[in-house]
This record gives sequence, C-alpha cells and structure tokens, in this order.
Amino acid sequence: MRQLSRNECQLIEQSVFFDEQWYYARYPDVALCGMSAVDHFTSIGIFLQRDPGPAFSVAAYLDDYPDIKQSNKLAVLHFLTQGKHEGRRVRSDSGKTLLANELSWQPLHATHANQLEHKGEDNWLTVGTDPYFIYVLPPQQDKHWILIEVVQNTNTILSGRWYVDYGQGFSEETAYSQHLLHSLPNRKILPFTPDVRHLRFDPTDKADFALSVGLRYCIIDDATATEWLTFENTSLLKCDVKKLYQLSDEWLSQATTEQPYSIDTFARHLFDFSNAMKMSDDQLYQNWIVTVEEGRKMPLLDVQDTLLTMKRTPLISIVVPVYNAPIAHLKQAIESVLQQQYPHWELCLADDASTDTDVVELLRSYAAKDQRIKLVVRPENGHISAASNSALALAKGDYIALLDQDDLLAEDALLWVALTLNEQPHLKVIYSDEDKVDEFNRRFSPHFKSDWNRDLFLSQNYLSHLGVYQHDLIRYIGGFRLGVEGSQDYDLMLRCLLHINDNDIFHIPRVLYHWRALEGSTALSATEKTYTDTAGLRALTDFFTSAGLEGVTVETGLADNTYKVNWPLPASLPKVSLLIPTRDRRELTEVAVRSILDKTHYANYEIVILDNGSVEADTLQFFADIVQEDSRVTVLKYDYPFNYSAINNFGVRHTTGDIIGLVNNDVEVINPQWLGEMVSHASRKDIGCVGAKLYYSNGTLQHGGVIMSLGGVAGHSHKHFPGDAAGYFNRLKLVQNLSGVTAACLLVRREVYLQVGGLEEEKLKVAFNDVDFCLKVRAAGYRNLWTPYAELFHHESVSRGHEDTPEKQQRFASEINYMQQKWPAELQYDPYYSINLTRDREDFSISVD
Repeated sequence: MRQLSRNECQLIEQSVFFDEQWYYARYPDVALCGMSAVDHFTSIGIFLQRDPGPAFSVAAYLDDYPDIKQSNKLAVLHFLTQGKHEGRRVRSDSGKTLLANELSWQPLHATHANQLEHKGEDNWLTVGTDPYFIYVLPPQQDKHWILIEVVQNTNTILSGRWYVDYGQGFSEETAYSQHLLHSLPNRKILPFTPDVRHLRFDPTDKADFALSVGLRYCIIDDATATEWLTFENTSLLKCDVKKLYQLSDEWLSQATTEQPYSIDTFARHLFDFSNAMKMSDDQLYQNWIVTVEEGRKMPLLDVQDTLLTMKRTPLISIVVPVYNAPIAHLKQAIESVLQQQYPHWELCLADDASTDTDVVELLRSYAAKDQRIKLVVRPENGHISAASNSALALAKGDYIALLDQDDLLAEDALLWVALTLNEQPHLKVIYSDEDKVDEFNRRFSPHFKSDWNRDLFLSQNYLSHLGVYQHDLIRYIGGFRLGVEGSQDYDLMLRCLLHINDNDIFHIPRVLYHWRALEGSTALSATEKTYTDTAGLRALTDFFTSAGLEGVTVETGLADNTYKVNWPLPASLPKVSLLIPTRDRRELTEVAVRSILDKTHYANYEIVILDNGSVEADTLQFFADIVQEDSRVTVLKYDYPFNYSAINNFGVRHTTGDIIGLVNNDVEVINPQWLGEMVSHASRKDIGCVGAKLYYSNGTLQHGGVIMSLGGVAGHSHKHFPGDAAGYFNRLKLVQNLSGVTAACLLVRREVYLQVGGLEEEKLKVAFNDVDFCLKVRAAGYRNLWTPYAELFHHESVSRGHEDTPEKQQRFASEINYMQQKWPAELQYDPYYSINLTRDREDFSISVD
C-alpha cells in the first residue's frame, strides 16, 4: 500500500467531496484511532475503498467505469486528477447522478436574429460582425436560476457572450462570456428573477461564418444551482468551494429581501462565481493544446527537410544545475532533451554535491549513453548560482539555454530557437511562452507572454522560461552572480540589459517550456520561496546603480515576487496642465475638479476647464466660483461643435505646462500620489503616454491599459474585473508598457504631444482619438506606460448603446474604418498582448481561433 503525496492529500482535503463530520459519523473507528478524519482517509480509508463524503460513492464510480476498477486505481484520486477532465461522472451515496437527465429541459427559440441568415434547422450564416439572437423567456413568479445548454457543431471553439435584461436593458454589466466547445453540451447558469425580460446571445463576431447551434434551458432551484456550480463548472483542483456557497447564500439572501435589487452587487457576485470557476479554463487549455498547438506543430517530414536546408545550425548548450532532484522528474527532464527534434545541442549537467547517491548515478549513466551529455560533480555544495557556473564551464555552444532539474522542454523547443536565430542572427536573448505541469504530467496554467516589455520586466521577471542567451554575452558579464540565489535568472538578464538593445531580445509565442509545479517550487506558489523577493530587490538595485541612474529606488510590489521602481521627479518640478473638456454637467465636473484640488500631493499643476458651450446657470456659477477660490483653476471658452480632439488641441495651444494631462470631467481622484506617480514616468525621456488605473463607480475596473486588436480596433485590459483583482499573471498590479492608454486620464510631455501633431481632429472627432494618438507616439519611438499606482474613479456609464442614432452610428463606423485603414498591422497584432489570447473579449482568456 503506497503512501499518498502531500499534494494528493491536499487535493482530496480541499475538494468538495471530503466531508469531515460525515466521515466521522459514517466510520466510528476513525475516532478510536485518534486520527483526524482527513489523515485517516488519505492514509487508510481511501485504500479500503471508503467514501470521502455523501457526494462521492466509490462503489458507484467503480461500477460505472470498469476500466478504473480493473486498474486498481483509487477512485477519488482518479476523478480529481484525471476523470473530471475526461468527462466522467460521479454519483452520490444515494445513487443520484449529479444533474441527471431528469431536469426539465425546454427548447430555446430565438424571437429575433440580427445579421444572421437562417439556413434551416439549427444552421445559420452570419452576414455581419455583430450577429446575435434575442430570446423571450416565460415570466417567473419567484427568483430562480436558469441553466442554459448550448450545443454547437461548427468544428471549432466559439467565444460566445450572453446579455441579460433584468428590466434595465442589455448592458455590459450583466454580460457573461462563455467558451463553446464543439460537439459538447456547453452549460451556463444565470440568476433568473421576475425582472428578467429577455436574453441576448452573441455566438461570434465573425462575418460570413457558417454557424450550427442549438439551445435548450431549464429553470432550477437553489440546491440544484449550487450543485451545478460546485460540480459542473468548478475546478476541484483550484476552487475554494466554501466561497461559492457563501457567495450563493449572500446573493440569494439579497434577492429575497424587500430592498431594491442591486445590479452592481449582482454583477460583482456573478464575476466572483465565474472567476472561481476555473474548470472551463482548464478544459479550454486542453482543447487549445489539441486544436491550436498541435495544428501549429511542424510535421516530422517537414522537420527533417527544415534541418537539411538550415543555413545555420547553432550549437545550443543546455545548462542544468542539479541537487537531490526527484529521480523520476530528473529522468523526465533529461529525456525531454534527448527527444528534441533539433539535434545540435549539448546537455551540461552540474551536480551540486547531492547527498542522494542515486542522483549522481543516474547522471553518470546518461553521460555514458550520449556523448552530447556532459557532467561535472562538484565536491561541495555551492547553491544554484555556483552550480550553474560549473555547468556553464562545460558549455561549448553558441547559445546557452537554461533548464531546471525537474522541468520539461517541448520536443520542438530548440527547433524554434534555431529557426528564430536563422531568421534573426543578431539576437542576443530569446524567450518563449511557458506553462506548468503537475506531478501527474498534466499541463495547466499557460503563460502567454508579452513581447519584450522593459517596464514590465523591471516589475517582474516575466521572461523566466524558456530563456536562451548568446554565449559570448554570458561570458562577457561573467556568468551567474553569487549572492542573488533565488533570483539568479533575473539578475542574469538585468546584467545582460546593460550591454544589449531592445531589438536584441525576441519572444517566441509558443509554449516551449513546462515548469514543474511541486511543493517548494515557485511554479506552485510565489510564496514558496520568499527569499527570492530579497534577491530580486538586490538585483534591481544593482542594475540601476550599474546603469548610472541616480535617484531610482526599488521596493517590493503589490504581489509576491514583484517590484515597484520609483523613478525620481526632476529637481525642478515640471508644470502640468490638466485639461478638462466639459459642457454643463456640474455634478460631474465639480467632483473631478475638487478631488484634484483636495487630494493631489504633487504641487506644480494647473487645471484648465475647457468649456464647450455650457448654458446651465448652475454650471456657469460653479465656473465663476472655482476660479475665485483657487488660482490654479482657469476656464477657457471653446464655442464650437463638439470635437474632443479639437477641444484638447485648443487647450494645449493655450497652456504652457511642460506636461499635458488629458482628463475627463467624470473622474475622481482616489490616491493622493496619483499625479506625482504619473509625472515621474512622463518625465522619463524614453516614455511617451502615461495612463492610470481607473475604476467604475461600483469599484470594478474600467481601465487597465489599452490592448490593440480587441473588438476590431482596441479595448481596455481586464475591463469589469473586481478592483482588487491581480489580473493575468498579476498584470493589474504591475507598471508595464502597453500600446495605448485612455485619454480619460493621460499624461504626456508637451514636446511629444506637439511632435506627433496632437489628436486627430478631422477623422477622429469622438472615438479612438486617444488610441490613434498613442500609436503615433509609439511609432515615434517612445514607450507608452500604464501604472496601477495612480488610481481614480471614472464615473462613466457601463451601458451599451451610446451610438444610438443613425448619424452617430455612421460617424462611429467611419472612425473604425479610418483606424483600420491607417493602422492595419498595429490593430492586428499588439506586441504587449499575445497572439494566443483572445481578441473577442478583454479578459486575457485563451484564444479559440
């Protein structure tokens, strides 16, 4: 009888199936043993085929799946690690199958189809980029939940979106994404109140697309809804199920009170539910591996032809420091090198005086089998930097690739590195995307990275794996530095940065590295190695000192293993002209102006209100009062038809600030350091536009930077995420370069504003003028930047449908067309995003194209 690993024990304990009180009551001998329920189950009970709780019948699982029974696998552990992903089902001790077919399903028929041509039965052809169905649901007397099932047979994965009308029309606030896997029942659950009027379903945004989709629904009670949330759509590996129950109770409690229904709270709770439900993301990644990654791989015959025709076959030295590695994982790591499609490599192993003699024996056996494998056994332990240097001393290759002792290389990893070097032989550093692999070799948590993003790298070592470096460069900087263990790779790249240019660094947008997630590994949790924070701070501090950047300081960031670089303000504080266009709306403008005056610590600024024809007496009185109250405020008249670009260009011409601030009239300052933070970045000569972190009134995120290509032109990063969310690999907590930022709060040096000609007045009077401006600034050679340390509310409406007249729609369409004609390449590919992430939504989810 084997012993379960700690990870396996935690997996069982944290799953929804284990019920401590039930287990004690069902098996009285547990209390007599003096063991906790979970310790008893994971050490004894699971091997006796006992049930972990009332929701999982081991006997039923083995009866339903004879292959599991014949293989003598542990039923509960099999389901948690494998069976769930294979679509297997669980029955409770009462024999009930979760969400069995006794649910009362009803067909869902559309009452209206927009930009869709019916081709018979469930078949449609999209005839525009905004196809959608409208459904009218029968009225309900009570508050329930609606479970919707969508089956689509278009032989691809669609990215759908639901909009629910709770009596206030369709809005983004009650919109929910749904990945639609082909030929499978895709289910979505939504709260269903008596206020529900209609549902809108957007299956895709592709024009001229053949669509086959059928829908049905059922109304379910609270217990069934909780069951569905727990078992159908929740990752038993990751999710805190108790939180789901708590959120469910909280929402249901609110929904049954006499108080007015709160859409804000409802939207937040539904986001929490969907954010906690990671199973669909896991399924999507597994589908992505099969449908996208496998489809992009080079067939073996093509690989052979490619190797024969390569003009250059650089030798790549793979450096691996080893210390007491788990034998099975070390063997898999070495085998992943031996299986490389590209044969021109050498594996340089340095054992750091392992106390496990089996480790050294294994290394020596591999070195004897393949002459490309080199080994040095260090006489004493020197830690990872010293061991890495010992491995480097063995290397004869043109390039150095870094591999940890228990990680895996994709079989085509070195092939893509070599192909990249053939196309761009000047490169000094290459890095790739990566994912994690658990002890069962299941891949998860892919990191689809930004192309080279200097300020993001100064906030976090996002390059990580796979990292490949020119050997001459590594020799020049002296290899790995002692004293920064834990962040030795980060320190290595920082010291390389002192001697290379940005165009010497290249990102391969493929998952070429699988990072082993084990207990004690930072792959599993950044908090596993807290000493890495200290080492990273030292590496960064030394980097800025070596670069001669005086006054720059570094501190720990908002998340583990992240950093905040504090750039010094100029000795003579630059004057900032904050331009606020407005027309009437005193209730908004006064909040914006007074919050700036009352909360801003940075001293040298002026507020210039650009009055675009205000007529309301209350607004005009406010203008008169505020300029008398505070000399930092002036009002300039702009009595011409509304043109956002022209108004701001007018304001720039009539002000003298060293830095221009474009500010909407519906913002409200949150943290007093916002302006100083933004000025510190805007004053950097290599930085162009600087943007802030903006929140909706309900505290959800409005702006985390602008991503090109989203929705056809551009969209806001992580829009509608909870305000305290970390975002995709902590990007909502990190200073970073982005292609654009919103002009709702944007700072830029006057010289840069004038250099690119300001905002486009003729073609972009209302929309996308800030996107166009940021792209012009980027094209001029500056890096645009977003910081989470400047926080403001943006009291913008979150509703759809601002373009509500034919004239506005025509103007909006012309602005889209102008952007797509002017910036075709930039709107197709954003270097600070990833081709592997969706362009359909703003949530950084995996692309299904």
